[in-house]
Amino acid sequence: MHINKLAQSTIGLNIMTDDQVERIHHATLEILYRTGVKVFEPEALELLQGAGAILDGNLVKIPPLLVQQALDSAPKVVYLFSRDGRPAIAMEKDRIYYGTGSEVPFTIDLESGERRKPLKTDVCNTARLVDALEYIDFVMSLGLVTDVPVDASDVHQFEAMLLNSTKPILFTAYNHSGLGAIIEMAGLAAGGKDILLEKPSLALYAEPTSPLIHSREAIKKLLTCAEEGIPLIYATTPMLGATAPVTVSGAAVVANAEILSGLVIHQLKARGAPYIYGGGIPPMHMGTSICSYGGPERDLGCIALVRMSQYYRLPSFTTAGCTDAQVFDQQAGMEAGFNLVVAGLAGGNLIHNLGYMGVGMTSCLEHLLLCNETVGAVKHLLRGVDVSEESLALDLIEKVGPGGHYLAEEHTMKHFREELYFPQTLNRKNYDAWKLDGSRPFGQAANERVKAILKEHNPVRLAPEVEKQIKAVSAGRDREVS
Repeated sequence: MHINKLAQSTIGLNIMTDDQVERIHHATLEILYRTGVKVFEPEALELLQGAGAILDGNLVKIPPLLVQQALDSAPKVVYLFSRDGRPAIAMEKDRIYYGTGSEVPFTIDLESGERRKPLKTDVCNTARLVDALEYIDFVMSLGLVTDVPVDASDVHQFEAMLLNSTKPILFTAYNHSGLGAIIEMAGLAAGGKDILLEKPSLALYAEPTSPLIHSREAIKKLLTCAEEGIPLIYATTPMLGATAPVTVSGAAVVANAEILSGLVIHQLKARGAPYIYGGGIPPMHMGTSICSYGGPERDLGCIALVRMSQYYRLPSFTTAGCTDAQVFDQQAGMEAGFNLVVAGLAGGNLIHNLGYMGVGMTSCLEHLLLCNETVGAVKHLLRGVDVSEESLALDLIEKVGPGGHYLAEEHTMKHFREELYFPQTLNRKNYDAWKLDGSRPFGQAANERVKAILKEHNPVRLAPEVEKQIKAVSAGRDREVS
């Protein structure tokens, strides 16, 4: 009997050889030791100096041995769970998961189609939509809410996601105090902080400052996550030609140096704490000065960083589902579709920014719905081809013979739902049926389906007393910042 063995669980996409990856690695070690990074957090400086780094004020030069020790101690797999403790995400080789992006200052109104500032209800709606969409694996806020105290909006965004979806949450926190409030809320939802840490349902997104700077707030959050055992995504976004060399390899060295120096600090604080290698390398468009989200240069940079994370055997965080288009149009579909496929082929673990439009400044739920359908197609593609005896179906082929058909066969009834992809909104009707159904363009169909989901889908609620406690944490944070 033949054993059905897949050679790889994704089709795969590789734009760098092993030798090229190693050149970037060794170039990064040289920059960390020769050029160094600036660190503006006293505790981190003490940790680095005590471990053998060379300090000149805030400038830190990190020996290669410290980098290797951090790589050796960092977990190679990081898990995230649903709000109720069910396994949801395993960040390991060839596992891909898609989710929304984080704070943007504008959103496209579902009713008017106008661009406006997001409200807390918009983050609630995003979470409810994500909760309902089959192919979206995690939620980020997709909006910077403006109808709450500005310094507490991160806490309100987390509350909105926590109460409206059971899926894992990737979140931002503006400072150490906000991070503490968010961890408290997540602990309440989990049934206790000890349960949360055993089965974490959240991961913090934090950033260094390119080029080669670790701010005090970023490192304070990094240290808190290490100490608490909260998974941390430390994601860098140096811009080609602006905050990094215009060449992808040069920018990859800058990005890698930022991520690895963050890892050194993180592991010095708590060896074995969960750390996720993250980021992208978008270009600064030299004609308009925008940070472009839709171009192939951005995709190339993302692939390069995913490749580096795989070299280090670290979980990865990357980006796709985004576009420079200002409205939900053909450009939006083309750019998002392209980079969603590329990210899946590259094998990044956490792939965020689905629903991003307008150069990363605007969210759109119709666009998120399109991304969901695209991700369904990507995941179907990356399953590959099964060549088991059951799938080869030689006895069935012999039975049907030349000129027959397979429509009424039991084998067809048994397998068609798993073998064929059935999108919910994309058109699969012929022209006459499409006309009879109202001849709706995709944008209209997507808008109607999003509204229907928000009307009909009811996420699993937490116990009323737990919701009350969570909302009390948000209210307390309001009082702190007022």
